[in-house]
Parts: sequence; structure tokens; C-alpha cells
Amino acid sequence: MRSAKLVMLVLLVAGASTMAGSTPAAAYDYPYCAQGRGVGIPGDCSYQTYGQCMASASGRNLYCNVNPRAALNKQQRRARSNPNYRY
Repeated sequence: MRSAKLVMLVLLVAGASTMAGSTPAAAYDYPYCAQGRGVGIPGDCSYQTYGQCMASASGRNLYCNVNPRAALNKQQRRARSNPNYRY
């Protein structure tokens, strides 16, 4: 009986940890973030377009900004593709 409870507990924890890490924002740095009081910096970065971000921020006292992680990744890729860039 104890081993059955232990197996159930292990399966429950494994399932919960899988669900916790499977959010779209965790899998990809979207280019726009809703920022402001309550969501912090960089904020809720789950928007592919500026319009989506503005629609979500409307009425919530939030504003939209470029995701700093996504912007930094684009800069690094451009620098690596430039043959004259020195590291």
C-alpha cells in the first residue's frame, strides 16, 4: 500500500513539473512584453505582435515594450553573420 502511494506521488510530481515548464513564453522569447505595476520587468512576454500586446495591456494600466531578451538575441545573430565583426 505504501509503495502504491509513493508511485502515485512520484507520478503526480512528474506531471506537475512537466506542465509548469510547458508555457509558450518559456519555450520562446516573443518580441513584445506587457510591462507595468504587477508584472515587473521584463513583464509578460507572450505577444508576437505589438497589437496583441496593446490589446492585452488595455485597461490594465500596462504598457508594451520590446522584449530585451529577444532584442539581444537578434543583435548577437547579426554580429555573428557579419564577417567583419571582431569578437
